Amino acid sequence: MKRLAMLRGVCSAWVLCWALMDSPVGAESSKSDVNATVSAGRTVSLEYTLTLDDQSVLESNVGKEPMTYTQGAHEIVPGLETAMEGMKKGERKRVVVTPADGYGPIDPQAIREVKKELIPAAAQKVGAQLQGQAADGSTAFPRVKEIKAETVVLDFNHPLAGKTLHFDVTVLAISEGKLPKQP
Repeated sequence: MKRLAMLRGVCSAWVLCWALMDSPVGAESSKSDVNATVSAGRTVSLEYTLTLDDQSVLESNVGKEPMTYTQGAHEIVPGLETAMEGMKKGERKRVVVTPADGYGPIDPQAIREVKKELIPAAAQKVGAQLQGQAADGSTAFPRVKEIKAETVVLDFNHPLAGKTLHFDVTVLAISEGKLPKQP
């Protein structure tokens, strides 16, 4: 919800910018991001397509609402954020992100076996996504990896853990912003 509200705010700001384009103030401000580069604290809007090694498309916003993030705020996977550094408006790039710089390798410790009666009958099928609460109070989303006679094997790894990610990105806009305060 927070991201959606932020994206709506960005869209409203774009509508205002387009309305000002004919004015001298708008013309001057539209030139400001022409020479800007993606750097720490800048707000970046981009278009992307995410594929895996087998060329299957996992996600794309091409022709849809742009994705917006703050460079250096760790809002996107580290490998992509690093590759975006220094790009300019209109620049396109193909970025390959290894598991170490994406969602990490598969952690065998994140695979757990639980008694079958703890899992709802309707969710006792391979690939089912569950939701639960971890001991620390955070929300967990394990996937059913295997069904055994008396137990169910759950995988708590991120679905993209262990996968190489291929991003085709295009920088649509770069604007001033600032990094959030670090705790």
